Amino acid sequence: MDDKKPNTDHVHLDGLIHDEFGNHIHPDGTVCTHSHPHDPNHRHVHTNKKSVLTRLAKADGHLQSVMRMIDDDRDCAEVLIQLAAVRSAINNAGKVILRDHINECITDAVIHNDTEKIDALNKAIEQFIK
Repeated sequence: MDDKKPNTDHVHLDGLIHDEFGNHIHPDGTVCTHSHPHDPNHRHVHTNKKSVLTRLAKADGHLQSVMRMIDDDRDCAEVLIQLAAVRSAINNAGKVILRDHINECITDAVIHNDTEKIDALNKAIEQFIK
């Protein structure tokens, strides 16, 4: 790496700039571990963060209501219907996160031929749809 002109391929949060990817040791002896190469312009941005947080807050409130129903010995069928609604709200939040991930992270992975990220997405989808 040229000391006169810093390589901005990889920037750490502490400001250290270098061109190494994967696991490496910094000049101060700090070990840095990365699970995949980083595009310096790629950030894990959740475009619909507010929407996801709103959906999850509603699901949380609904779940608290279901817990009160159980505590109040409400009819099992009613409880199951409400649990299904909670599960649906959580699944819908997951769909928004998945859509954001595909639009941002996976598009970047395809451009950079990052099969590791694509494999990770496939594993996450398998877990999500169980």
